[in-house]
Amino acid sequence: MTDAREHTFTGAGGGEIVVREWPHERPRYVALLVHGYGEHIARYEHVADVLVRHGAAVYGPDHAGHGRSAGERVLIEDFERVVDDVRTVASRARADHPGVPVVVIGHSMGGMIATRYAQRYGQELAGLVLSGPVIGSWAALEALLALPEIPDIPIDPTALSRDPAVGTAYAGDPLVWHGPFKRPTLEALDRTLATIAAAGDLGKLPVLWMHGDADRVVPLAGSRCGIEAVRGTDLTERLYPGAEHEIFNETNKDEVLTDTTRFIDRVLSNAT
Repeated sequence: MTDAREHTFTGAGGGEIVVREWPHERPRYVALLVHGYGEHIARYEHVADVLVRHGAAVYGPDHAGHGRSAGERVLIEDFERVVDDVRTVASRARADHPGVPVVVIGHSMGGMIATRYAQRYGQELAGLVLSGPVIGSWAALEALLALPEIPDIPIDPTALSRDPAVGTAYAGDPLVWHGPFKRPTLEALDRTLATIAAAGDLGKLPVLWMHGDADRVVPLAGSRCGIEAVRGTDLTERLYPGAEHEIFNETNKDEVLTDTTRFIDRVLSNAT
C-alpha cells in the first residue's frame, strides 16, 4: 500500500480539519476524495492505492465532525462550509502540483458535496466521479425529517456491501459514527439538495455516475432524478447489478475501480 501522510488546517467552521495525502512524485493528475456520512477518509486506503498506481497524487479530508477532524460528531449545519474545506484541500494540492489536472471523486453524502463543489468550481476540474451520490430525492431523509423525534437507528452495516467483512469492519471501526442522525445535519442535507437542484447543470464537465442497483441506503431512483437535473453534455453512467451502497467496497470493486480509472484516462486525454 502507498504510504500516507497527514496535515491539518483550520476549517471554514473554525475547527481543525485533518487531511490525508497519498503522495506521488510526478503525478499525471490529482484525485480529491470526498467521503460519505459518518465515515472517514482512511476507509478509502485501497482506492487511493489504486489511484496512486494509476498516476495520481491523492488527497482527502475528514469532514468537520467526522473521523479525526474536530467538531461534534456528524453535526454539519452548513454544507457550503464543507465545500469550502474541500476547496482548501484542492488549493493545497494545486500548490503542491501546479498545472496538474484535478478530478474529484465523491461517495454518498460526499457525492452531494462533490456535486456542489463542481457547481461552484467546475471550471477548475478535469472530471467528476460520483459513487452512489445523495442527490435528487432521498426517501430516508424525507421520512426522518417528518418525524417529531429522530430515532436512535444507525446505518445498517449489512446494507453496505455483499461482502460481509465490509459490514463487520465498519461496525467495529471506532472512527465511524454508530449513532443516530442529527436533525440539524438532516436539515442541512435537505437545504443542500434544494440548492443543487436550483443551481443548474454541470455544463461540459465530464461526469461519471456509478450506482449499485440494489442500493438500500441511497436507492437508485432518487439519485437518478438528481443526476438528470444536473447532468451536462458529458455524462457516463455505470450501474452494477446486485451491488449495494459502497461500490468501492463491493464484491466487484475491481470492476468499479477499473471503470473509474478508464474514465479518468479519457478525461485526461481530452484535456491535453
